[in-house]
Amino acid sequence: MASTLHAAIAAHRFGLGEADLATPGTDPQGWLREQIGPADAARGEGLLTTAAAVELVREEQRARREARRSAAKEPQAADPLAGHYRETLVADARSRLLTAVSSTRPFAERLQWFWANHFTVSLAKGATRGLVGAFERDAIRPHIAGRFEDLLWASTTHPAMLRYLDNQQSAGPHSRAVALIERRARRDDETPRITGLNENLAREVLELHTLGAASGRGPDGPRGGYTQADVTAFAAVLTGWRIAARSDAAALPFDAAWHEPGHKTVLGRSYGEGPQALRAVLADLARHPSTAHFLATKLARHFVADEPPPALVDRLAARYLRSDGQLAELYRELIASPEAWAEPAAKLKTPEEFVVSSARVLSLGRVEAGAARLPAMLVAGAQALGQRPQAAPSPAGWPDRAEDWLGPEALWKRLEWASRLGDRLGTRIDARELAARCLGPRLGAATRQQIERAADGAQALALLLMAPEFQRR
Repeated sequence: MASTLHAAIAAHRFGLGEADLATPGTDPQGWLREQIGPADAARGEGLLTTAAAVELVREEQRARREARRSAAKEPQAADPLAGHYRETLVADARSRLLTAVSSTRPFAERLQWFWANHFTVSLAKGATRGLVGAFERDAIRPHIAGRFEDLLWASTTHPAMLRYLDNQQSAGPHSRAVALIERRARRDDETPRITGLNENLAREVLELHTLGAASGRGPDGPRGGYTQADVTAFAAVLTGWRIAARSDAAALPFDAAWHEPGHKTVLGRSYGEGPQALRAVLADLARHPSTAHFLATKLARHFVADEPPPALVDRLAARYLRSDGQLAELYRELIASPEAWAEPAAKLKTPEEFVVSSARVLSLGRVEAGAARLPAMLVAGAQALGQRPQAAPSPAGWPDRAEDWLGPEALWKRLEWASRLGDRLGTRIDARELAARCLGPRLGAATRQQIERAADGAQALALLLMAPEFQRR
């Protein structure tokens, strides 16, 4: 019984749901450990590489410059790139959910989702058009089981993050580019339009990606512990990191002309200038005890409980520091922790998780009329339930607590989704047999009885999907 219960926990808490608990089998921890590694390549068609997505952004920038230069008074034509952007956005969203539904390494896929939300880049901001999917595929997927420092570097320097958090608008006050702009303005007797330092990326890297909010105390002193002066200095380090206007620019999105010269002091340490300075700052942030505690808390909250056990958080943070930020070691510590296997289930599935787990448990790619319709159906479902893929409302990402997803309207939308699936598949799927296979000993007597007494197959299937044992993980 214990191994079967652990198989159910592995399938739903760590994974994305399985139609049969034989998949995690008799060694659920081993099943999870075997999945630790880089995430699989994303599935789907029409997916752009980062280089191709950046070139699309450059095309748009060139088109806008041409429009500004035009003296014609004709009505502005429609955006010629709008259709291409729309195709890219649709392909990215469908790929994200199709990959999750079809993955044979659901724990790795869950971790990819976790880190993509930690390092949020959202379609809610127009500047990210065409870049969000490439960000997940190129900055997150390859690095989810390596050093956190490498994941931090890849996400911070990706063009999607630079545009999302406005580093494209940041200029070193003493940089060559600003000096040139000021000379031209004086020549033309104009006021120079210079943005100066933009602190958005610096602030979010410190508060949301590494140290956490600058409050509270840990065993080694203040957690966070950064000041406004640190944010400003870090913003100066980040100047020059931007998408260049020309496609023949260097591989790194760094333009030295916009970079603030001289040394900068961040958290009491001095850093030089140039692209290597950012690497050094991020390396130190990755090794900071506050970063270890912040990441441990978020990981435990995501997989275990909205209010994670302090002892578990401390063990995860200690393992992180001992391993120099090796994320694979963090996952192994989590899997081996008794708190992670405790019942009852404390976490509520987000809309994306609910849609994907429903599709996996019901094997929708097989029972529907082919897999071609599935990606669009998944995206529509998640969006209808209030979680548009890759469109988190803020840089803090989607919330990870049950209270944020438990409103009456949200539950009603889940019921509507479950009922539609029941109406479509109730005559083809035996909900009683499926409930036993996918939930095992987690299936409570009350839910079993409700399913058995259902008026028909459609109602029985809807009851299974809305059951607390299925809604929670």
